[in-house]
Amino acid sequence: MEKKTPLMQFQLNNFKSLIFRNIPIISILILALVYRLYKIADYMTFLGDEGRDVLAVYNILHGKLTLLGPTSSVGGFFLGPIYYYFMAPFLLIFNYNPVGPAVMVALFGIATVWLLYRVTSEILGKNAAIFASLLYAISPLVVSYSRSSWNPNLMPFFTLLCLYTLYKGVLKNKYLYFLITGALYGILMQLHYIEFFVGGIIFLYLLITQFLKKDDFKKQIFLLFKKYLLILTGFVIGFSPFLAFEARHGFPNTQSIVKFIFNSPNVSSNGGIINIIGEVFFRLFARLVANFPPPEQIVNYSKDAVLLWTMGVILLAVTSFGFFLYKFYESLRKNDEKKPLYLLIVLWFIVGVLLFGFYKKPIYDYYFQFLFPLPFILVGNLIGGIYKYKNSINFKIIALLIFGIIFVLNLYGIPFRYPPNRQLNQMKTIADFVMTRTDAKPFNFALITGGNSDHAYRYFFTIWNHPPITIEHGSENKTVTDQLFIVCESLPCEPLGHSLWEIAGFGRAEIAGKWKVSVVEVYKLVHYKGQ
Repeated sequence: MEKKTPLMQFQLNNFKSLIFRNIPIISILILALVYRLYKIADYMTFLGDEGRDVLAVYNILHGKLTLLGPTSSVGGFFLGPIYYYFMAPFLLIFNYNPVGPAVMVALFGIATVWLLYRVTSEILGKNAAIFASLLYAISPLVVSYSRSSWNPNLMPFFTLLCLYTLYKGVLKNKYLYFLITGALYGILMQLHYIEFFVGGIIFLYLLITQFLKKDDFKKQIFLLFKKYLLILTGFVIGFSPFLAFEARHGFPNTQSIVKFIFNSPNVSSNGGIINIIGEVFFRLFARLVANFPPPEQIVNYSKDAVLLWTMGVILLAVTSFGFFLYKFYESLRKNDEKKPLYLLIVLWFIVGVLLFGFYKKPIYDYYFQFLFPLPFILVGNLIGGIYKYKNSINFKIIALLIFGIIFVLNLYGIPFRYPPNRQLNQMKTIADFVMTRTDAKPFNFALITGGNSDHAYRYFFTIWNHPPITIEHGSENKTVTDQLFIVCESLPCEPLGHSLWEIAGFGRAEIAGKWKVSVVEVYKLVHYKGQ
């Protein structure tokens, strides 16, 4: 047996010490991994939007590169393509199984837990970081968005990384950080246009931090302009695929975005600006930290339980934010070197919440993804502050009690409590059934549904090298085949005479077959032969 040298023994001891010091975050990351990857193929969402994305990435992997990404959920305009290029290697590694991009999102979710721990420990200490990252790791809403492939689901990681890089640039005054910040922001704007709010945060943060320094005014203006220019340069680099498409085609998406912002009617039912801001403030802590039920599920709880839950959330939210503001004030009064990071978090929260007050459309939970880490930082700071207050055992018990209540509420929403939806398997099973009935001959395809699209089915037909022929306007004789397969997700179903273009374009038809497959009905139509 080889004898260990003093150097080897020193390295081994250092490694053991490193592991021991990092046992809390290692344990939290393992928990985050289990929550995000356990039976991910069974629980992941795979419907029309997800099918559209993997179909686009399949085409990219087969040489059909694109400068546009997914379409926006509102407004009819497109995002940049960066999400598709993030998906591509994972779809390839998993041999075109759509679970690959979902695993990619889960890995980014785990990385967000680590980054949250890193940022929180740097500003607020290890105790606050443990509380914050542990709650983030098991938050049902956070976890639900970390287990399926969807472009907004990468926002928490890249938003936190972008703002942390910005802080490092201000702290170290190194211009490379500002260039990277701009590039990261270019990525963010390709994930979802709600990240426009982060642009306001970046602008204000640089403005305030620059003029907090006591220096010549003209010099400050010059340095501020230089930082803005570096960020803009980085942004152009990060956003370049989308900008290239826009410049080449006359800026159609940019025009649509402007029209959407300034010409959209106000359909929000949340009331005035103050009411909207108050609702967003409440929902950030309620839905993310305290597992408060969405409006459609509140009826499942007693009025007393909902009232107690609501009051607890309000108390937690107000106290957490108030305590952080107090620490920010103390950092300014004492000229603490961490005050730029305190300022960034305060601006992130205030600007992010306030700007929602001017949003004219309904506000969905996934819009908050650029704010996801924030309430956990604030609550972790509160619990950590109580825990170490005067080093008192009584305050430690209080802190652990508060944490325990929140932890249990989140455990109650564990995503594995209910049977899996197995959407991916269902789509694959239905598509496979249709394939077996085509007899390897050309076919047309249609989907009758209440709100889905047919891309998920078409994806499987495509990777099996037997895609359906799309019936085109004005080319009926060339694109209409001898058989039309219809999947009915909306039941009961009467496909004959349906107004859907794929059915109307097929022409007069009769039913040649009908089957019940999984949760749908499948029809085979052929051309009407008459008597």
